[in-house]
Amino acid sequence: MADPHDTAPPTQTDTVPTADAGGAPEAPAAAPDLAAELAQAQAKAAEHYDQFVRARAEMENVRRRAQEDVAKAHKFAIEAFAESLLPVRDSLEMALTVASPSVENLREGVQATLRQLSSAFEKNRVLEINPVGEKFDPNRHQAISTVPAASTQPPVAANHVVTVLQKGYLINDRVLRPALVTVAQG
Repeated sequence: MADPHDTAPPTQTDTVPTADAGGAPEAPAAAPDLAAELAQAQAKAAEHYDQFVRARAEMENVRRRAQEDVAKAHKFAIEAFAESLLPVRDSLEMALTVASPSVENLREGVQATLRQLSSAFEKNRVLEINPVGEKFDPNRHQAISTVPAASTQPPVAANHVVTVLQKGYLINDRVLRPALVTVAQG
């Protein structure tokens, strides 16, 4: 009878590879497949790592180029506007070189210079704010004073612009300078 306190491990029967018909021992078929799969997986991992490194470098290059483009845009943004103002300066300098200008010549020169300036503003999307008769808009207008609506000629509704003391300007729909206005009080 076996002793219940016997702690000896049970014995395994050793397996001996059986010979096939050719007499050679049979090798386990799974081992070469696992080694091949491992090599294939390592090659694929190396390929993916290489793609990752290249993609990361490309993203870094794109980010750097974008930063350079933004820096150049900031640096040269005013170039087109300054270029369009050069003829205005030339006209003013030319007017100063005239030895004895007549009032009519000065008037014509100033009008031509104003047209050049207006053209430069138009090219660069700088628009005038001249809100006479419009409803007061604190985002585009700065009220300097108020007058009673009943005393305005022609009559203007309450909270509307009566007169413009100084025109305002927009650049790309953003207020560059608000118009200084007098508003009808109601």
